[in-house]
Amino acid sequence: MEKVNLADKFALFSEQWKPKIVGELNGQHVKLAKLQGDFVWHHHDNEDELFLVIEGQLDIEMKDGTISLSEGEFFIVPRGVEHRPVTRAEAHVLMLEPTTTLNTGNIQGERTVEEPDWL
Repeated sequence: MEKVNLADKFALFSEQWKPKIVGELNGQHVKLAKLQGDFVWHHHDNEDELFLVIEGQLDIEMKDGTISLSEGEFFIVPRGVEHRPVTRAEAHVLMLEPTTTLNTGNIQGERTVEEPDWL
C-alpha cells in the first residue's frame, strides 16, 4: 500500500491522449491523462466515465450540449452517451472507469490505447 502523489505521477509522462493507470479498486482503474485539442467522438456501451480536472480546463461535448469543467470539477458521462473531450490548452485529468474501458470506446483508430501503461 502506497499513497499516490498526482503531481509526481503527471511529471512522469508528456504524451497527450495516452491514459496511464495509477491505481485499481473494485474493478475500476484510476487513470491520468494529459489532454490538448480535440479527441474523437465516441461512446461506451457498458461503462460510465468520470472525468476530474486536476489542472486546466476541459469541455465534454455531447450531441445535446457541452459541459465545461475547471480545476477541481468532475463530470460523469453515462454509458451510451456520445461524447468528445476537448481542450484549448493542455489539461491534466483523472479518470475513473471500469478496467474494461477502452479510451476510444466504440471507435478504433490511432488514438486507441489497448493496454494503458501503469505508472
